[in-house]
Amino acid sequence: MEKPISTIETGGRFLVTPITDTNIFTREDFSEEQREIQEMVQGFCTEHIAPFKEELEKKDKELTFSLLQKIAELGLLGIDVPEEYGGMELDKITAAIVAEESSHSECASFVVTWSTNLGIGSLPIVWFGTPAQKEKYLPRLIDGTCLGAYGLTEPSAGSDALAAKTTAVLSEDGKHYILNGEKVFITNGGWADVYTVFAKVDGEKFTAFIVERDTPGFTQGPEYDKMGMRGSSTTPLIFQNAKVPVENLLYEVGKGHHIAFNVLNMGRFKMSASLLGGSKLTTTASIEYILERRQFGKAIAHFDTTIGKVADMVVHTFSADCMTYRTVGMIQNAIDGLDNTDTNYYIKMGEAMEKYAIESSMAKVYCSELNGKVIDSGLQMMGGYGFIEEYTMARQYRDCRIDRIWEGTNEINRQIITGYMMKKALMEELPIQGAIREIEQYMKNGELEAESEILLAESNVVETSKRLALYLLNEGICEFGQDLKHQQQIADILANIFMDIYVAESTVLRAKKMLGNPTSHPSVEGVAKIFVAEMAQQMVQLAETALKGIYNGDLSPLMHENLNAFRSRLYLPTNTIGLKREIAAYAYSKKCYPY
Repeated sequence: MEKPISTIETGGRFLVTPITDTNIFTREDFSEEQREIQEMVQGFCTEHIAPFKEELEKKDKELTFSLLQKIAELGLLGIDVPEEYGGMELDKITAAIVAEESSHSECASFVVTWSTNLGIGSLPIVWFGTPAQKEKYLPRLIDGTCLGAYGLTEPSAGSDALAAKTTAVLSEDGKHYILNGEKVFITNGGWADVYTVFAKVDGEKFTAFIVERDTPGFTQGPEYDKMGMRGSSTTPLIFQNAKVPVENLLYEVGKGHHIAFNVLNMGRFKMSASLLGGSKLTTTASIEYILERRQFGKAIAHFDTTIGKVADMVVHTFSADCMTYRTVGMIQNAIDGLDNTDTNYYIKMGEAMEKYAIESSMAKVYCSELNGKVIDSGLQMMGGYGFIEEYTMARQYRDCRIDRIWEGTNEINRQIITGYMMKKALMEELPIQGAIREIEQYMKNGELEAESEILLAESNVVETSKRLALYLLNEGICEFGQDLKHQQQIADILANIFMDIYVAESTVLRAKKMLGNPTSHPSVEGVAKIFVAEMAQQMVQLAETALKGIYNGDLSPLMHENLNAFRSRLYLPTNTIGLKREIAAYAYSKKCYPY
């Protein structure tokens, strides 16, 4: 018997599961302990880090390390480390909460230093290290006395990590691996003491090694003069016959890609949470400014164009919140099903997280692009003051540009989204082929049966958008087969459509959950209505562009008929302008991001 869709534990299932059969994790589901940690991290960052943001921006290593040691005293450098090595080993939802609240430090450079040590600087050893390696390195990485770094990127191998040219050759006496090559753009590069470095054993077997700062033949290059994140250390790493002890081989020869990809999946959802926190703070700061700043005899907050900008900031930040914690909730649910006494527990944890690589990539892309738009709008509302370095918006504008590049460029992440969805369709990991066959029947008479009328029209639009996405995916595969992944502009459109559906559904589901609570403000319904209406309007245009790309502009009368049918069912008579005025008014009354 075929497994029910609602019980399939894998990424991408949102595309084939009715919204009425879907429950998601949201911040309203935080436990009391998680809320206490949230409040503690926010308070610490506000009181002990934010006041030093200007000094931290000057790349003050001594100050950075002193603050990291204070963070370590709270246990916040070891949230993913097992208790036996001095860590707290908290769940992934709590890890995301810590990442979100770290934004209250108001210094992205410091957050990068902290989060790199916490994540890619430590996790390879947590997950793949031997007991001896964990005993040696983890206590130092979580007590604030040393930093970790991660050496993957090379001058000719960025997102294509497996094209690395750094080599590792076993010495004649079998005691060392001799590394030669160069890594670039390494966060914490000039300050770290412990590095996870990737090289090809015998020029072909992609492998990870733990490298210490004082390793003979290993040096750190000069600090880069960066556009943003100026308070963090970023350098090249240079290996000239560097002698790495064989006991510092991490995991197994030829299995470095398991380490690299699993750590990046973790990094993506944590980064999304951090950017979410930043978007909320920027929205709040912008609201505070425009309520005070007056032009033509009134606060600029009350100009209609400004109202629209603020509402957009609020709506899309709310949506980012919904999809981020939905993603983390699914990952945690998969991890909860594992046996933590299994010797391969962390290997299986990585496999569990990889199941949701689609959603992790979506969260990274959406939140990084959202944060850039929110900061851009905030700067615009400040006018000339936003362009002056004396104010923080200029620094934020510079800092946020890297977010679309690291943890895998957004272009690569879009290819991951579409590529994984294609794989799940072709390998029948999800019942996508069956769902495609049912599109025609749905378009004739498919309607949701729901207990409540709340956001029912929007829910139906989300369901129709899924059929449109499936229709496009099928047309692309029929025309190009597996070569669809090489049609990158079309693949990008598909990724954007998948992402819009996931975010829209997440937004509707959280809004409905909140509206079931009498303490929630009714404007949250307007947030969902705006997002879905604007998403649907954009999706029809994207779909037509994709079909023209697939068929070289030669669309048959049947395709035009199908497009018009989708267009009709995706239409919503929503007064988004009026709703935006209501949402902005609520945000003004709260003088902050209100949800």
